[in-house]
Amino acid sequence: MDALTRLHRSLAGGDDEERQEDDILGDTDDLCSLSPLQRVYAFAACLATGLALMLLSLIVLAKPIKFSVMFTFGNIMAVGSTVFVMGLNKQLRMMLDPVRVYATAIYGGCVVFALIFALLLHDKLLTLIAIICEICALFWYSLSYIPFARRIVSDLMVKLCDTEL
Repeated sequence: MDALTRLHRSLAGGDDEERQEDDILGDTDDLCSLSPLQRVYAFAACLATGLALMLLSLIVLAKPIKFSVMFTFGNIMAVGSTVFVMGLNKQLRMMLDPVRVYATAIYGGCVVFALIFALLLHDKLLTLIAIICEICALFWYSLSYIPFARRIVSDLMVKLCDTEL
């Protein structure tokens, strides 16, 4: 048994085979023949590539269309990198969880709109608006994984934007 798999099973709470369905790495066993260590390497490579694309997109910030294409593809790679660790089914289940479904839909829509505005319409203003909405939706989606983070951010925004004294 691989050391990474043993570590995960010990943290997950035992060696029960019936827990295989909930196992993070077990969900991807039928999808590919990558070992758990290779999946971690693929995750790291995909995440690093996505982050590099997002950072490199800042170089072409003056050209919103090139910026949005690089940034959006980097964003997709960074978010999609977790598929290597969790598996596609678990990733989709988590993204479509009732807590995250609206943020996921808005994020997905903004990604599609950013690419349409950049590649088909060549509209710089709409592309930038879609990118800003994409960043906000991804931030809100990411907060859903941290307990009480959305509530804290919501309360903070209400306090900052409240005009009543």
